[in-house]
Amino acid sequence: MERRNDHEILLDVRDLRTYFFTEDGVVKAVDRVSFQVRRGEVLGLVGESGCGKSVTSLSIMRLIAPPGRILSGEVLFDGVDLLRLPEPEMVRLRGSRISMIFQQPVSCLNPVFKVGDQIAEVFQAHEGLSRAEGWRRAIDLLRMVGIPDPERRAHSYPHELSGGMAQRVMIAMALALGPELLIADEPTTAMDVTIQAQILDLMRGLQRRLNTSIILITHDMGIVAEMCDRVAVMYAGQIVEEADMRTLFANPQHPYTRGLLGSIPVMGVVKPRLETIPGTVPNLIDLPPGCRFAPRCRARLENQARLGNRCLEENPPLFRTEPGHSVRCWLYA
Repeated sequence: MERRNDHEILLDVRDLRTYFFTEDGVVKAVDRVSFQVRRGEVLGLVGESGCGKSVTSLSIMRLIAPPGRILSGEVLFDGVDLLRLPEPEMVRLRGSRISMIFQQPVSCLNPVFKVGDQIAEVFQAHEGLSRAEGWRRAIDLLRMVGIPDPERRAHSYPHELSGGMAQRVMIAMALALGPELLIADEPTTAMDVTIQAQILDLMRGLQRRLNTSIILITHDMGIVAEMCDRVAVMYAGQIVEEADMRTLFANPQHPYTRGLLGSIPVMGVVKPRLETIPGTVPNLIDLPPGCRFAPRCRARLENQARLGNRCLEENPPLFRTEPGHSVRCWLYA
């Protein structure tokens, strides 16, 4: 992976491995993942369900619970390795300098407390504010994220909010202390397209206003095209391609990335049928010995004479094919 000037880099994940030790075997959920996030940048972490995106984000936050375990690697945040930080310091860091928006916002809010209390608690815990001052700041935040009549809504319980409002509350909580890094895990899951567009517009506006770096976790390439500066594509616990957004869409190089983009309907373009990726995602307990995409890869079959059995026998490293563009595929060796 291409390294950048240290002063540009806010987050530097190096060779991260997070496994789950289950009765059925070892699940290699995140297997030697490396990437960087610049200051003020939006990085899209893309891939289908089960590829390791969410586990990567939880590893960064150090929220992996048993039977999961972070085995090795470094997560350098502003030069400090989060994996070696004492737990009390990590607790202070969460919410203040690094925040996360989880999937399913309603289930992440406490059902027995008013949303104003839950936002105010952030200020009370991290800044020692009084309840009254915390409430004032909470109402200001609800207003900032576009919730109408925030004074009244602050007294609502989570079940009284729509999905879009609950997500705005989660964004308000995440941005309460002006974090330098925001991790958004599928922030628009199960929302209709109108609310989805509003949430994305809100995040984009706040990111520009506060210069917050964002890791946006999604499987929706349309959201990636709209929101992201750079993209890292994950498959079966590994990053298989990384490039800036425009380059990735104009010149996808990994066969999996090409399959993802080929399966998207394009307005105004008539296709006889949408492209599909044959086969199924490998079991993370029993991974193939070679390239993890090889059993599903048409490009491997089309280049059999040149590649031989290498794809089935050796897992490729990331090859740099052009400045800022890396791909994990033997076609580019």
